[in-house]
Amino acid sequence: MKKNILFLLIMCIVASCATKTKKPEQRSKFMKGFNTYYNTLFNAKDALNSEFTSRDKGHKDNFYAPYIPILTFEDQPLGSDLGQSAAFAENSMKMAEVNRSSSERTAPGMPPGTPGAQGSATPGMPDELQNKGATTLEIAEAKAQKAINKYSVIRNGEEKNKKIFDAYMILVQSRIYQNKAVQALDALNYVFTHMKDDKRLPLARIYQGVAYAQIKDYHKANETFAKLKGEDINKNYAKLLSIYHSEALLDAGKLEEAGAELDRAFELNSDRKLKSRIAYLRGQVSENLGQNDKARESFTQAYKYANDFEFEVKSQIAIAKTFNGKGDYNGAKNYLEGISKKGTYGSRKNEFYYALGLMANKAGKKEEAQEFFKKSLFEKVSDPQVRGLTYYEIGKSYLEKNDYIGAGTYYDSALTVMTYEPSKILLKDQSEYIKKISKNYYLIKKNDSILSLAKMNDAQKTDFFSKYIAKLKAKEEKEEQERIRAERSKGFDSGDYNANSIFANNANSFEDFGVTTKGFYFSNTGTVSKGTSSFKQVWGDRALADNWRYSKKMATIEDMKNEALGVTSAPNPRRFEPTFYIEQIPTDQEKLGQLKKDRDTASLGLGVMYQNYFTNTPLATKTLYDLVDVKPEEKVMLQALYEIFAMNYQKNPQASERAKQILLTDYPYTSYAEFARNPKNNSFVKSSEDVENEYKKAYALYESEKFGESRDVIDQTIQKYPKDALVPKFHLLNAFNTGKTSGKEVMILQLEQIALNYSKTPEGIKAKEMLNYLKSELSFQATDNKGNSLPQQPVMPTQPAENVNNGIPQNPAGTDKNGQPQPFIQDPNTADPKKPKQKVKKEKDPDAIPEMPK
Repeated sequence: MKKNILFLLIMCIVASCATKTKKPEQRSKFMKGFNTYYNTLFNAKDALNSEFTSRDKGHKDNFYAPYIPILTFEDQPLGSDLGQSAAFAENSMKMAEVNRSSSERTAPGMPPGTPGAQGSATPGMPDELQNKGATTLEIAEAKAQKAINKYSVIRNGEEKNKKIFDAYMILVQSRIYQNKAVQALDALNYVFTHMKDDKRLPLARIYQGVAYAQIKDYHKANETFAKLKGEDINKNYAKLLSIYHSEALLDAGKLEEAGAELDRAFELNSDRKLKSRIAYLRGQVSENLGQNDKARESFTQAYKYANDFEFEVKSQIAIAKTFNGKGDYNGAKNYLEGISKKGTYGSRKNEFYYALGLMANKAGKKEEAQEFFKKSLFEKVSDPQVRGLTYYEIGKSYLEKNDYIGAGTYYDSALTVMTYEPSKILLKDQSEYIKKISKNYYLIKKNDSILSLAKMNDAQKTDFFSKYIAKLKAKEEKEEQERIRAERSKGFDSGDYNANSIFANNANSFEDFGVTTKGFYFSNTGTVSKGTSSFKQVWGDRALADNWRYSKKMATIEDMKNEALGVTSAPNPRRFEPTFYIEQIPTDQEKLGQLKKDRDTASLGLGVMYQNYFTNTPLATKTLYDLVDVKPEEKVMLQALYEIFAMNYQKNPQASERAKQILLTDYPYTSYAEFARNPKNNSFVKSSEDVENEYKKAYALYESEKFGESRDVIDQTIQKYPKDALVPKFHLLNAFNTGKTSGKEVMILQLEQIALNYSKTPEGIKAKEMLNYLKSELSFQATDNKGNSLPQQPVMPTQPAENVNNGIPQNPAGTDKNGQPQPFIQDPNTADPKKPKQKVKKEKDPDAIPEMPK
């Protein structure tokens, strides 16, 4: 009877609840809150939790980026809950089971795709999202929006359903993680308008700051966070605030303020994992600020609180990187070597050796550092980026010794294994710079050697090459002895593998690769030695590189250097004869002159590259002064002096003084001397290659008697490059074009303008000389290209002699082939002594005509 009464009572309760469905606006706040959580909102939170769980599983810290994030996705707030709880995850799994079992049944009257319908992949998911294959975040956003639309209760402008706040937080989070910060701010405005008295409002303000930071409005983000810090908020909110605020300050580039905020975050948060991550990030910030001691202390705290093996190893490497070289190096070295041999740390030996190399470098023990880096290369790779950085450190040591071939080789190896893309891009640029420097460096060495040998007499050459041959013989004898010793040692290892051995034809020798009876092939030094010898017999020396079968590459760095210096590695039958080498030394002066010119140009480029690529001003200055001392051609000399002065006059005036004095003394009227007098004059612009090419083009047109086209090129170039150092030359060439087309009077006007505007330049001085010449009352005697006098043309009695053809001297025919007056001065290309020149002589002084500089 009791059972029956209990059953009837339950049925009455169920019937009373289901007798009539109230309209949405008539439902109680309690029931709406209840339905909000246990229906749509739970599904929204479950979708967001699934996304966070998935991201957390795939999350891997990038310790080579400037900064690591503090919160992993496991630690992200879920709705209004700070931190994802295990209870929710467990409950989520149970609900998923219920949803899966319910999805196997089709409720009467339910179309497919609706919650509980058969075949629905995601219960409760809207059809439009289901059809387009929405992401989990889009599902969470749609669910949260659905909960808001369906269960929101607004009375007198205030939201009465407290669960709606949670729905808005999920909506905001979903949008932020989809990079839809503006839409997230729109959702937050509703919360600030209709839920003003909610105690969880500081969380909404935190998200507001995060959204502002995401759209890079750091000013508003900082204002929002700063205002919250001044309020009395929940301790859990304060923890979250300090984390997000410090990361926003980092994004804004305010490192010192970020460091202070990270100190606050470290004190507020008690979770070991968070403290470790905060400490590591603080160490990165301090390191970038140059505060190595503070950084080292922070990385030590990160190691102390770390609950992750990877984090422990990377913290140790970071501690080694910040070693100041003044502490107990031996103690730190022994400690790292000790832990690298313990348990699972042994699998990271290559990383610990890399860290030891960094510490040795800081302690000034360069050779010991290189030994550690080489040991790292022999260990198993646990992190490809560390392997790449190890190659980089070795390459850097070659670079410091000006061994560019070696540096480039190791840099290329680093590029092949590195995984962090920004490091690869930077290293790729440096590798390209090194190759350019290497090309110039070895060209200079090669040409210097040839030029030095060319200056020797026969006895000195014979003595020099006799010594070289003696060294070559000793080297080859040593290599031969090593080869014979290796041959003799064959067959005396752990077995006889000689071709004549009774074991040679054993069919079970190499085919049993990996079989326990024979052992691993590469663990047997004898078989490896035999294989190496056989490989060299077939293929020769090969570098470890792609496509090694198709092209023979230099096997060693030494071979690559010899190739760059023009020294062949293939033996020649005459290599022990001094005459073999002496015959190869050029004796033609034109070839030697070209070698010196190439050497000087390469030296100029090398000095500029030292400065531009590696900001090595002392080395760049020394290289360029060495170039100045060998007296290059004027163009290269001026450029070298300018570069020396420009890179030193502010930071190291003493280094620039000599270059300045040479410019002022030997080249006083050049634009470079003007720059040396007043380096802060913004009107100075040195000549560019484009402008030089335009000048050559204009002059070629002038030579071809296309004076109008030459003038057009000049006008366009001057308009485009009004401050270029070659502008005076363009004006002077234009005056010659004018003399061809418009006559003497117009040419005089242009020359006067040049003399006035460029009085201290060679062009201005030449213009003054030409004016004196053109305005003189002396008669002229025209000459041909060989300097022979030409007969004067008869003057018409009705025309004054001085006005014949505008006073411009003529050729024998009176005009050129275009009917234009023939030029009366030497053309602009006077620097070529072999070029025939047209000369004009005064009757009293045939050699007094000034020449235009090239």
